[in-house]
Amino acid sequence: MLATYRYGPDEGRPLLIVHGLFGSARNWGVLAKRLSVDRPVLTVDMRNHGESFRAEAHGYEDMAEDLAQVIEENGGNVDLLGHSMGGKSAMMLALTRPEFVRRLIVADIAPVAYSHTQLHLVEAMQELEIEGLKKRSDADRALERTVPDSQTRSFLLQSLDVKAPTPRWKLNLDVLAEEMDKILGWPATDGRFDGPTLFLSGARSDYVLPDYRSDIKALFPAAQFAKIPDAGHWLHADRPREFEATVAAYLSA
Repeated sequence: MLATYRYGPDEGRPLLIVHGLFGSARNWGVLAKRLSVDRPVLTVDMRNHGESFRAEAHGYEDMAEDLAQVIEENGGNVDLLGHSMGGKSAMMLALTRPEFVRRLIVADIAPVAYSHTQLHLVEAMQELEIEGLKKRSDADRALERTVPDSQTRSFLLQSLDVKAPTPRWKLNLDVLAEEMDKILGWPATDGRFDGPTLFLSGARSDYVLPDYRSDIKALFPAAQFAKIPDAGHWLHADRPREFEATVAAYLSA
C-alpha cells in the first residue's frame, strides 16, 4: 500500500490529499495539519514517489486502485483533493469507484491529454551528478544549468535525499520517463461522478482552459469552477492561505 501519513483526530470522514508529479506527501504537510483541526487528514506518497513502492506501471487506472486501497483501510469513504497528476488520479478514482468519494476537489488539472512534457525535468535529474553531494544547496547550483527556474529547482530537490549513506532521488526516474505519455494523457472512461466537485485553478495557469469545460461537465455534471488570484499551477504553494480557505469552505458547505 502507499506510504500514508495521518493528521488530526481518529474520528470523522478523512480528507485524502494526493500530490502531483515529482511531489510527495511532505509537500502537503503544512496544509494537512491546518485542515486537520476537526477531522482526520491523510496524505500519501504516490507509487514511484517518496517512500512508496516502485512499480513498472504508472497509469491512472493503477494509481486510482492504489488510492482505493488507502481509502478501504481508512473507513471506506473520503473527501478527496488531488493536484495535477494527483488530480487526474483522484478523478479516475471518483469515476470508477464513486462510492469511495463524498466530495472531490481537483487542483489545476483537467481530464484531458496535454501536449507539453516534463521529460526534460526527468532528464535534468538523471544527469545531475549526486554522488558525494553533502548539501542540497550544492545540488541546486549544479542543477541551475539545466533548470533555470529557482522555484522549479527547489520543488524537485525536495525529492533528493542527501542525508542517505549514498545520496538518492526519492523518485523512480526511469519509470516516470518511460510512462510520461500516460502521465500527460487521459485514458478513455465511461464513468461518471455525480457528487459535488470543485475544479480549483490558478488564475495565471493555463491547465484548465474554458475549452475543457464541456469535457469536465460530461464526466462531472455537478462541477463548479473557481480560481485563486495571482497563482500559477502550484496554486497551493503560491497562495497557501487562500487555497486553504477555499478548500475548507468547500468541504464544509
